[in-house]
Parts: sequence; C-alpha cells; structure tokens
Amino acid sequence: MGRNGLTTLPAWTRAAMVGVMGVTVLASATTVSGGTVAAAESRSFITSDGARLHYLEAGPAEARTVLFVPGWTMPGWIFQAQIDALSDRFHVLALDPRGQGDSEVTRFGYTYERRGRDIGELIDHAANGRVVLVGWSLGVLDSLAWVAAAGDARIAGLVLIDNSIGEEPAPRAAAGGRAAEPPVLTEAERRDRRAAFVASMFARDPGTDYRARLTDQALRMTPEDERRLLAYDVPRDYWRAAVHSTDRPVLYVVRPRWRAQGETLVRTHADARMVVFEDAGHALFVDEADRFDRLLIDFLDGPVAARDAVH
Repeated sequence: MGRNGLTTLPAWTRAAMVGVMGVTVLASATTVSGGTVAAAESRSFITSDGARLHYLEAGPAEARTVLFVPGWTMPGWIFQAQIDALSDRFHVLALDPRGQGDSEVTRFGYTYERRGRDIGELIDHAANGRVVLVGWSLGVLDSLAWVAAAGDARIAGLVLIDNSIGEEPAPRAAAGGRAAEPPVLTEAERRDRRAAFVASMFARDPGTDYRARLTDQALRMTPEDERRLLAYDVPRDYWRAAVHSTDRPVLYVVRPRWRAQGETLVRTHADARMVVFEDAGHALFVDEADRFDRLLIDFLDGPVAARDAVH
C-alpha cells in the first residue's frame, strides 16, 4: 500500500467478484498457547487537534506494549491474528488511523507530520514505558514520521513491514503497479477498484466476507484525502534518516521487492535484521500469520528483551 501500489493480481483474484457487506467487526476471544485470551476492547481518544481516533486494546496493561499501525485505508483489525497471538503476554494496541477503520473521518490532518503525531499521542494516552512499534506499508512511513519528529525515547523496537524505508537502491515501479485513479469515478467504479486493490494484497484468499469487510472500510475517506496519503512530499532520505536516528532493534519484514533495501539496512544499522517472505502477498502477516507471529515474538523475546537487560 502507500507508495508500493498494486502488484500483479494472484491467480485466485482474477475470477473473484467481491461484494461489499456492511459488517461491524469485533475482536473475538480465541485460544492462544493453551489459554483463553479475552476479546480486544474497542476504545477511542481525542487528539490534540480534536480528532476522535479509534483503537483496539488487549492484554495486560503492565506488560510491554506492541502498537500496530496499518496501511493505506486499512483498519487496525487486520492485525487480529497478531492481537490473538500476543495478548496473553503483551499489551497490544491496534490503531485505526484518522479516516480509517472506526476512527473519525476528519476534514484535515492527512499529512505525514499529523499522522505521525497521532501515533505518538496514542502512545502517550494508552501505553506505559517504551513500545515496540509495528508499521505496515503506509504505516511504516507514518511510524517513521513520528520517530523523525519525536525521537526514540518511547521506542523499544521497530518492526517495518513491506515498504520502502529510503535505503538504497531506490525502488522501481512494480510490474502491474497501481495506476493513478481518474479524478472522477462513480461510486460503483471506485468500489470495484478498491475491491481489486484489497484482493491484490493477498497471495492466499482470506475469504469473500473478509475481503468484503476490508473493501467496505477502505472506502471511508474522500478520494482527495486518499490521494494526499499517497503523496507525502519528502525526499527518500527522510525515511532513511528516521530509521538510522535510533539504535533500537529494527526488524524489516518484506517481500523480495524490498530485499536489496533490507540488505543495505542490515549492513549500515547497528541493530537491524531482515526476514523475506518469498511467497506471501503484501499483507504477509495475514497470508502467513503463524510464521509472522513467531517471528515477532522471537523479536520481542530476543533483541528487544536483550536491549532492556542492558538498559
């Protein structure tokens, strides 16, 4: 998402006809590691510029906080598998950025500076101590915008999922990439395009109802504000400088498209590691949830915990 654009549609999407259903999604109780995990709580807070932002919260409040930030037009509940997997041991937050999920669709604030500040204000509102910040796609850039502006005093680690981070080499346009939408679309045309975009995020079909719910929630913002989020006007070096401004542990989880940037990151950052998901879609944490969850828990129990022990 964000500047990545659409990749070539996997085979299962070419025949998929995605309907849209107005479904309210609630985090449900599940079983993790042999124990029952309580359902995530639906909460909200008011930002310093007056926006009501929604987030999900689960797990013990006194534990290490892990904050998930989704990508372009996506809701926080897309991280449901991670909420389930972590909330027996960790304090988990999943943000609906402004205009997304169940957050207010404001008429302002669709800039990297404001979106980054929203993340920081949620941390101040709902988290104790340092947090592990997990950004996906556009959420990578929003998370790095906050680090660039506020520093790393509240950061225990960064997990950056499947987007460019300003490292070399610069990305080339993906084959079959997302073309700019015409300035005027009918509602039906816009919905069809968004349904195709949602379908393109997965290498494995998550199901018709799941895609339909995502499509429905991915249409809440105005087209003008959606385009603003795809046009963050800063040089690539801004994002690289943000990553390198912290010596906290960094985990870069990507598809092969971003492998070369990850190799540069690992060479040049004091505490960075990369994992490539060869066969997953852009929403790799949905396609291969079990693998991603194990990777994230290992990161929390390994580099993050080791850094805590030293400091």
